[in-house]
Amino acid sequence: MILTRRNFLKSTAAGTVTAGLGSNLFGLNLAQAADLSGYKALVCVFLFGGMDQWDTVYPFDQSTYDTLAQVRSPLFDLYGGARRRDLLLPLTLANQADFGARQFALPAEMTGLRSLFNNGNAAIIGNVGPLIEPTTTQQFLDGSVPLPPRLFSHNDQQSTWQASAPEGAQFGWGGLFADSAIAANASVPREFVTMTTGGNELFLTGELAAPFQISAGGGASFSILEDAANRRSQPGGEEFYQILRRHLRGTDLVETNLIHRDTAAAMRGAVDNNEAYNAARGDEERVSTSFSGDLGLALKEIAETMAVRDALGVSRQVFFVGIGGFDTHSDQATTLPQLQTSIDSGVTSFYNAMVELGIENDVTLFTASDFGRTLPINGDGTDHGWAGHHFVVGGDVQGGRVYGSLPAPELNTNFEAELGRAVPSVSVEEYAAPLGRWFGLNDTELAAALPNLGNFASRASLDYMLNNSSS
Repeated sequence: MILTRRNFLKSTAAGTVTAGLGSNLFGLNLAQAADLSGYKALVCVFLFGGMDQWDTVYPFDQSTYDTLAQVRSPLFDLYGGARRRDLLLPLTLANQADFGARQFALPAEMTGLRSLFNNGNAAIIGNVGPLIEPTTTQQFLDGSVPLPPRLFSHNDQQSTWQASAPEGAQFGWGGLFADSAIAANASVPREFVTMTTGGNELFLTGELAAPFQISAGGGASFSILEDAANRRSQPGGEEFYQILRRHLRGTDLVETNLIHRDTAAAMRGAVDNNEAYNAARGDEERVSTSFSGDLGLALKEIAETMAVRDALGVSRQVFFVGIGGFDTHSDQATTLPQLQTSIDSGVTSFYNAMVELGIENDVTLFTASDFGRTLPINGDGTDHGWAGHHFVVGGDVQGGRVYGSLPAPELNTNFEAELGRAVPSVSVEEYAAPLGRWFGLNDTELAAALPNLGNFASRASLDYMLNNSSS
């Protein structure tokens, strides 16, 4: 949908509110030409399984809340009163005028994110999902526009979110963003530009960039070499360690076969990179902010890595961390609040750590997920949807605002397709572009990393979500 004043008024009348999409989605400071000065980092928190947007960003005005409570009454009953309106956390919107009488809130488990939002350091981007080109509900239903392949499939939509193509894609837009930084500065050690605390590597893989894995418990290593290192003080331990290290590095290898030589070079590089990272990281804890839970500990290691960015010699970094469990087909009233507590605790602690390090304006964290969930419930859970809502957090975020569209919880509307799935009004490319521009990419680099971005050129850019992003 072209975001004209007429369409804005039409969608508002239909019960869907679209915030102004001016020139920059979350107000990030964006650059028109590639600018790689200073330090900047992007952190993707991927919510594997498909987070329920209806059970995360709540309507708070009485009439819309009552509508949601009625549509989802069996699920509300399972919450045993935990989702009562008076227990929700109302949001104070800096752009309330965009939404008229509509108001919004977060669940009680997200006190930290509510504070970050109300203090202007977090924004909500509504109704985001994979698209090839702008798509209406009717176009989706009658198949008159191209659609992302294999919608509603976990593996394929995780891949599409990360790489603009279904399972089998080679390069993720995080890695392609990093490619631009590597190509622009030959002195940047590419080994530490893209880093992950998990095994999922697609988002961080570029033509030049390759993800470097770090442990949520600290450091990076080959487990076999680490075990040998721990026994170096034992009789024969030092000799065994040195022999194993020489073997893994291929120090004594004499080989003419190119495949064998390339494999040996890769192993040698992995050993050397681990040692270089561990030498920079050390055993010292540089961040005193308290973290808890699996997501929190992973984000803590990212913060510790950022604390040694100068020792690593990097001015741009892209990180990926994932948390699973969001495929809430059943028992949602028990499962989702626990996950929301983890998100809230981890992200809030991470932002506080960025403040502690003095780089809160240089780091932007954002969430992503396979898809949202259906508005109707299946008894005690929800099914695979399409569009969902996401958080963007950082000191450079024009926070306290809801960007994009927040469909009203009504079936058979202009934003609701089959089975109560919300059709995206913000594409993943439109969501990613201001992040890339803030990171320092120019228009050519953005187009190369986000192949469908040009299809949305007729729509107003979302670039204003980050400061200095459209200067």
